[in-house]
Amino acid sequence: MAESDTRSSAAARAGEQEFVITRVFDAPRELVFETWTEPKHMAQWWGPRAMTTPVCEMDVRPGGAYRIVMRGPDGEEYPEKGIYREVVRPERLVMTMDCSEFPDEWQDMVKPNREKWERNPVGEIITTVTFEQRGGKTEVTVRMRFISAALRDSMVTKGMSVGWSESLDKLGELLARA
Repeated sequence: MAESDTRSSAAARAGEQEFVITRVFDAPRELVFETWTEPKHMAQWWGPRAMTTPVCEMDVRPGGAYRIVMRGPDGEEYPEKGIYREVVRPERLVMTMDCSEFPDEWQDMVKPNREKWERNPVGEIITTVTFEQRGGKTEVTVRMRFISAALRDSMVTKGMSVGWSESLDKLGELLARA
């Protein structure tokens, strides 16, 4: 029934603090929103293809927390956590993202000259996800705001666009099976 539309775009202009990616899914908005707010669904599509998601805990309400752990093929884990700031069903999610528990190697890669005590070199990322009904399809836009353009640029060069594209591909595949 539902499949990912080939229309997808990612934008990350040098010098800007935001990263934006948009994808159109051939599925109703309520179903797409559910895949972002139900742990059993999110665990199936979150993260790049090489990763699994063994932990996905979500309390989807303003002030509620989430914790997601991605695991690489080498067994390395990448835990992220955050707080939901806004939940408007089925239109919008606004949440923080904290990568402070990612491995030291990743932290050094993103900010090579960081102080060793600096546990969250990318700072608090504010992520806004919107779900817009387009006929029988749903346009999802993910907008991530970083504390600086330099950190956003570092994340882009380290593969954030590819990671998001692969995640959204997996989401499209999940929706196609729904």
